[in-house]
Amino acid sequence: MGVLDGISIVEIAGIGPGPFCGMLLADMGADVILVERPAGRVGDPLDLGRNAIFNRGKRSLALDLKDPKAIEAVLRLIDGADGLIEGMRPGVMERLGLGPDTCLARNPKLVYGRMTGWGQTGPLAQNAGHDLNYIALSGALWYSGEPGKPPLAPPTLVGDLGGGALYLAMGLLAGILNVQRGGAGQVIDAAVVDGSANLMNLLLSLHAAGQLPIERGRGILDGPHWCGTYACADGRFVSVQALEPQFNALLLRKLGLADDPEFGNPYDPQCYEHLRERLAVLFATRPRQHWVDLLEGTDACFAPVLTPAEAMAHPHLAARGVYVEPDGVLQAAPAPRFSAAPVGEPGAVPRRGEHGAGILRAAGLTASEIRELLPEG
Repeated sequence: MGVLDGISIVEIAGIGPGPFCGMLLADMGADVILVERPAGRVGDPLDLGRNAIFNRGKRSLALDLKDPKAIEAVLRLIDGADGLIEGMRPGVMERLGLGPDTCLARNPKLVYGRMTGWGQTGPLAQNAGHDLNYIALSGALWYSGEPGKPPLAPPTLVGDLGGGALYLAMGLLAGILNVQRGGAGQVIDAAVVDGSANLMNLLLSLHAAGQLPIERGRGILDGPHWCGTYACADGRFVSVQALEPQFNALLLRKLGLADDPEFGNPYDPQCYEHLRERLAVLFATRPRQHWVDLLEGTDACFAPVLTPAEAMAHPHLAARGVYVEPDGVLQAAPAPRFSAAPVGEPGAVPRRGEHGAGILRAAGLTASEIRELLPEG
């Protein structure tokens, strides 16, 4: 049970943001039916099997969508669905016979979610691309990295997931809410270039106010010595981001630098590079744990840089149950949290086609029809 209990989603299997969006909805209690190929592609590095955390909590139906009978079966599922997720290039679903016009004609209340990198329209709509390409073009990659070095962003987090999956999930839920209020079904065009550009609006606010120049390493969030990561004596890392004056002052006191005149004007861009070098030398004199003991639990805006396994064991994240390890697979627990409908443990990752017969029976297919589509079921 969850806040989306009673909501039915059909997900056409894909990679990246579409499956992650489906996971978010399944985590919240939606019934997500995953329509995937009968067998994985040999040697496909993205076929993760039971390690595919993004498929947790879903029900799996394996069909060959080149078979017209399989297309009709999917349409039967769509007849009773609230939403659909697909992440094909523009035009592929139409060629399969599962395009939005066909689906909305059968189910006018369907919210049809389309997830792409470039979007459904525009000069690049038909081109191949991946996460890094999308955020490079949208401007979202620009501030990721140090001055004079190539930009570098955490894989998939800014584009596929932040600018893609989350915006698709929000669009689907908004569309479903609109239907429940008497509106019509519609198509959601969720593009990573759109979402990742939209994520830039806070930084663009700072840019408009003169606090974040286009030149990297000169702005209030990407240049100061008090905003960054530092290597420690043991090769591990720590982070500081003491933005506000009172937190900055506390950080300097803890580091024994409160009376150092060079640190007297923490917001002067002319000082950033030199003071960053000084802090780098300081942090490199002690192992990470020394700085944890000195700074963690204070208002100095500090945190150690942890691996996911270290994060799971950290007292704060452990107290909140942020990470779990069902069947030995480390993964983050569902988020966010709901007071009236607590989210339980993550659902299991289904075997390919595990729920096929039951799904098709519920959709009204006869036993003989099911045997034709699922000869091994």
